[in-house]
Amino acid sequence: MSQLTPTFSLNHMTAPRLSAFELLDTAKALGLKAVELRNDVADNSISELDNARAIGARARELDIEILSINALYPFNVWNQERAAQAERLAELAAACGATGLVLCPLNDGSFQGSDAASLEQALNGLRPILEKHGLKGFVEPLGFPVSSLRLKKNAVAAIQAVGGEGRFALVHDTFHHMVAGETEFFPEFTGLVHISGVEDTAIGYEQMLDAHRVLVGPADRLDNIGQIRTLLQAGYRGYFSFEPFAREVCELDQPLPAVQASMDFIAEGVQG
Repeated sequence: MSQLTPTFSLNHMTAPRLSAFELLDTAKALGLKAVELRNDVADNSISELDNARAIGARARELDIEILSINALYPFNVWNQERAAQAERLAELAAACGATGLVLCPLNDGSFQGSDAASLEQALNGLRPILEKHGLKGFVEPLGFPVSSLRLKKNAVAAIQAVGGEGRFALVHDTFHHMVAGETEFFPEFTGLVHISGVEDTAIGYEQMLDAHRVLVGPADRLDNIGQIRTLLQAGYRGYFSFEPFAREVCELDQPLPAVQASMDFIAEGVQG
């Protein structure tokens, strides 16, 4: 693709009332080549192996890539329970043909211990599970003040410390990038980008929550256009996956026109 042409994907949170099969059909109707499934939506079709295999078969029929199951949480609190959870999600991801698992850190303000040590322990614990199932681990820093992993640079340092560059990659989330006050981009480490906008002018960045996240449009405060352009110019060639959480988006009866309008706005803005 040309330097300034983003390639879009559809995260299931964009239309969580759809089944995974309906999500695939919606992606196809939008001309998209990839989706992300989730294990926290109402119709959690991905929770059983037989369903996961059927979803994967349908994705192959439609020529749509399943980028991830989103998400293993809290991945950086590594223990026997988390290892079992990771193994189960990895089995499901492999069954549907997903590329990897999204890994989200503890996000409730209760984190104890060393960020670096806990991250490295988790990555070392995850690596053999991911290798066994042929999966990538997409590490997603969450920019909220209560998050135990806010900055991408800390995730990169941990990946490098364990020699995990071939197995782990970053999720650059345009919302979390701004909420964390982060300015650094790591295109060479980025395996996936999540995009959403915030239009509410009554809140500051540190007050922004998932509930404020809408599709990217003209009133966006997160500089999605600038972030996407920066990543593309720096050589990122992966997917930009829509991940809004606001009810006014997630409860749309017809999400397709709204997503199409956002795609058109971003594509025009990036090229402008």
